[in-house]
Amino acid sequence: MAQTNRPVMEEDKVHAFSSPMPLMSEHWKSTAEGKRSSPSTFSEFLGLHELCSSQVWRASLAELVGTAVLVFAIDTIVISSIETKTTTPNLVLSILIAIVVAILLIATNPVSGGHINPVITFSAALVGLISLSRAAVYIFMQCVGGVLGALALKAVVNSNIEQAFSLGGCTLTVVAPGPQGPLTVGIETGQALWLEIICTFIFLFASIWMAFDHRQAHAMGKVMVLSIVGIVVGLLVFISTTVTTVKGYSGVGMNPARCLGPALIRGGHLWNGHWVFWVGPTIACVAFYLYIKLIPRQHFLVDGYKHDIFNYVKSLPK
Repeated sequence: MAQTNRPVMEEDKVHAFSSPMPLMSEHWKSTAEGKRSSPSTFSEFLGLHELCSSQVWRASLAELVGTAVLVFAIDTIVISSIETKTTTPNLVLSILIAIVVAILLIATNPVSGGHINPVITFSAALVGLISLSRAAVYIFMQCVGGVLGALALKAVVNSNIEQAFSLGGCTLTVVAPGPQGPLTVGIETGQALWLEIICTFIFLFASIWMAFDHRQAHAMGKVMVLSIVGIVVGLLVFISTTVTTVKGYSGVGMNPARCLGPALIRGGHLWNGHWVFWVGPTIACVAFYLYIKLIPRQHFLVDGYKHDIFNYVKSLPK
């Protein structure tokens, strides 16, 4: 059958971390003149109606399950990689994490947009790809998923492994036996904070950038983009653990929900400096958003995103 040519609509654009396609019209409405509409009220900008939307909460189940599987898989990988008799456990760890992250992003993308990470969700909200209300729902479910994943791991490992590896959680320091008694080994809080900021920003700049820009996402396809995200995560985990080479430091988190789960279930020293794994990524997300706003518009198509705070302020009547 012959097909009639039609202009490319906003719904045709590929955004790996946006809402799934049935929900795209909620975020990409066009006016009769072809310009993207802006929210008329502050509550519409926040997307408050999504807090009571069953569709949003049902989609967020993919975030819960995906994050739970991510925490269980990654923490298991951490434990098994260190236990394996290899001279480069951090290399094995990084490769496996890259594969797991890519698979889970591809699996959850059709349902919720495939975030499974508060960093991605918060960045998408800052850019305006999703509303702050949807972001709050997603981050809440990601944190619940992190706890469930840690509980699942606790249920299948013995107490010795749980104590030795802290359920594979995010740590800055650990207490290790020394010649004159227990010693606290690890890295300083300031160093860990800078690693979180730098690595998370690189994560956003080198991979999430492609997913947010529909030109690159459409050209490469979702599977390729999400696979690149996984590869970048693995590389940054390898870099952070190789640069420090300090026992007691688990490497960059880049995912606060993953760090929260083991901390809530295992407790103890996992809370030491836990704020670093939240504050660092938050600063990186804001820095990434400011970077996007400072570069020429033609290099990143974010102008017109319905929930972008800058665009909303500019649309207010003078």
